[in-house]
Amino acid sequence: MSPLHAAVDGLMRKIGRDVVMARFRNLDAADIEQKAKDDYVTVADKLSEERLTEGLMAILPGSHVIGEEAVAADASVLDRIAQGQAWIVDPIDGTGNYAAGRTPFAIMVALAEEGIVQAGWILDPVTRRMCHAALGGGAFVDNKRIMARKTGAALPIAALATRYLPPDVRASVLARAAGHITEVEVPHCAGEQYPRVVLGTNDLALFWRSMPWDHAPGSLFVEEAGGRVARLDGTPYRLGDDRTGLLSAASPRLWDEAAKLLFG
Repeated sequence: MSPLHAAVDGLMRKIGRDVVMARFRNLDAADIEQKAKDDYVTVADKLSEERLTEGLMAILPGSHVIGEEAVAADASVLDRIAQGQAWIVDPIDGTGNYAAGRTPFAIMVALAEEGIVQAGWILDPVTRRMCHAALGGGAFVDNKRIMARKTGAALPIAALATRYLPPDVRASVLARAAGHITEVEVPHCAGEQYPRVVLGTNDLALFWRSMPWDHAPGSLFVEEAGGRVARLDGTPYRLGDDRTGLLSAASPRLWDEAAKLLFG
């Protein structure tokens, strides 16, 4: 385990225990705010981001943090995402689940240098499972190297976040998928969905919204495990690209087949 990984892993686990799990199913109504429709923030999100920001900047002096809640308060924070060493933080991914007292939810961190994601971490605070990836260095679950595997089902199993698609795109995707893909419910947590593509639970995942804190750690994890994550036109996912639409697959071949099926 590298010193950097050990430091980030330890920090995230401590915050997961002391902040996130300490408040899980222990929130008052006043502890939950609605930022927008279906977009929530809790006191735990804010405190988690506070402590992650302090801890990550101490791990890499001179670095800066792009946090979901910091961007919600000041959108200009996002302008620095491709500058220097940037930590990209989702203090609680799946806040809607968390606020409702259900799972899954995750803590997610990525490290980028000059806009290129170098490493990513996804912690499930409930099970304590840590998914980690390093650019060119592979993907790991609890420090054991892993390669993406397909489900083996007769039809590919796909979590398609169709509720976020424009109505015409949603109708087209669902019509094209019928009889060719087995659609399953999405977990409303990218920090759970990306691991499912690697661990053989799902073969495919379709996302529409693509904020960096939701996708920087998971996309690297899938790619380093031998899967593929790309825009719907086949171009790679890159920080600073604010287009909608991302498709994740357990293998490059499966990605090609799904993209052709769903989008022509």
